[in-house]
Amino acid sequence: MIIGLDVGGTHTDVVLLGQEGLVRQIKVPTNPADLFATVLTGLEQITDGIDPEQIRRAVLSTTLATNRVVQQRIPEVGMIVSSGPGMDPELFSTGEHYFPVAGAIDHRGREVAPIDADQVGSVAEEMKKKGIRHVGVVSKFSTRNPAHELAIGEQIGDQFEKLFLGHRVAGLLNFPRRIATTFLNAAIYPIHKEFFEAVLNSLAQKGLKVPIRILKPDGGNMRFEASIDHPAQTILSGPAASVMGSVAFAPKDEECLVLDIGGTTTDMAVLVNGVPLLDPLGISIGDHKTLIRSLDTISIGIGGDSAVRVVDGRIHIGPDRLGVAMAYGGPVPTPTDAIFLLGLGENGDLDKAREGMQTIADALGTDAQNAAERVFEQACRTILEEAERMIARINAKPVYTVHELWEGSRLQPRYILVLGGPASWFAKGLERYSENRIKVVPRWTVANAIGAGLARTTCEVALFADTEREIAAAPEENFTQAIPSNYSQEDAVNAALDLLRRKAIARGANPDHLELEVIEAMSFNMVRGFYTTGKNIRVRAQVKPGLIHGYDPVAEKFTDNRFV
Repeated sequence: MIIGLDVGGTHTDVVLLGQEGLVRQIKVPTNPADLFATVLTGLEQITDGIDPEQIRRAVLSTTLATNRVVQQRIPEVGMIVSSGPGMDPELFSTGEHYFPVAGAIDHRGREVAPIDADQVGSVAEEMKKKGIRHVGVVSKFSTRNPAHELAIGEQIGDQFEKLFLGHRVAGLLNFPRRIATTFLNAAIYPIHKEFFEAVLNSLAQKGLKVPIRILKPDGGNMRFEASIDHPAQTILSGPAASVMGSVAFAPKDEECLVLDIGGTTTDMAVLVNGVPLLDPLGISIGDHKTLIRSLDTISIGIGGDSAVRVVDGRIHIGPDRLGVAMAYGGPVPTPTDAIFLLGLGENGDLDKAREGMQTIADALGTDAQNAAERVFEQACRTILEEAERMIARINAKPVYTVHELWEGSRLQPRYILVLGGPASWFAKGLERYSENRIKVVPRWTVANAIGAGLARTTCEVALFADTEREIAAAPEENFTQAIPSNYSQEDAVNAALDLLRRKAIARGANPDHLELEVIEAMSFNMVRGFYTTGKNIRVRAQVKPGLIHGYDPVAEKFTDNRFV
């Protein structure tokens, strides 16, 4: 059996998937102040009466890290940055405890200026005096040669609780984004470590030895244990769960818009021929632009429980949520109350919903029925307008799917998949105000949790080879190898795929059903004078994001027992 758990702003959805399909589904209220308790409650309830030996894994999608970054509630960390000439590292400062130091590696991995050990020691002493426990270290071209990061790490590593080296958390070139990525890993580490230990300890106390995995923002998962060294990979996993919960139901020959409408937010994404779009650079969250691989999604602050108010004669919906709808005992009117009054929803207190809409009607100078119609229309139109803005933004730059650069015509989705708690109700309004075809995803109330549970393990490898220097390296994988001068692009591809295979299996992938692919392979001649002196080769390879082998979401059952 597999557990899928998705933490939403209003509810946490949990499903138990067995050989026969969906065995059990529950919703527990999300407590933003104690997400650990929320997750543990969900795991306890979904496993009640179930033999723990039957559970193969649990995949968690958590907003813990995301919320702390957005709310700027992350602990102080130190950053040691070495850039060399040509770029002022202060331009990319992460805060008070940011220390540029001497030393430089060039773009081919050759040392230009050495590290100053005395300077590094002085910086370490200053950070310790200020109580810094977690530190990031970034050298500009560490993805070509990590020697300086390794030297700094060896010098000061035992003086701090945790040290993150830039080449280990991001293997791609982009100095500013690698600084931000390393910073976020160091900042999120203590938060994620506390969550990690609390989950494992509590489950152990209850005799639940469930293998835990974390959903990543690229729609794949990784072993919970591996997340300790890559805690920033837990950012923005919620929208990824939405995409993975809908991908099996998307049309395979056209573009499709995905809307996950929850109580607090609506998450949006686009699928091209059933394949999710990928942000080609990485997550941007708050002021931090990173190299963290992610599906291309956005979230807007409007959902079924968004607070509705009238300001200067105009209706405002969200972005805040002050509780459940008044129809469910909440304190303020919401779009859900409008839905009940219009006869589109069910199981709510109609009198309370009318009471909520009457306060809006009084402020607008109309009746409750008209107020409900206007609130619901504005909610639906706002979602559709934000979706149009997202598509326009995507069309303004090259479009990348999770597999390749998509060189088709401009995106013009005419098909919308809707999921989330109030999806079936909102679908009726979206049909009314949109010319697109609307379809509600099966099991729409828990489809994102199903998507989390069924996501396969993913990872990526970036390898660089310099035949003049006779070296091949994938610093993020702690891999360096001497190569002959006739080393070819094909050799580099084979090496990258081998590294990828081993990395995927170590992170929990099914070795019998690995879908590996090369997403970039380039070779450039290096010329000195009139002669070619060698080749510069770059290769990137990935495990394709997708659903695990052995489960058919449409048939809602496993086809064999070997799912991983």
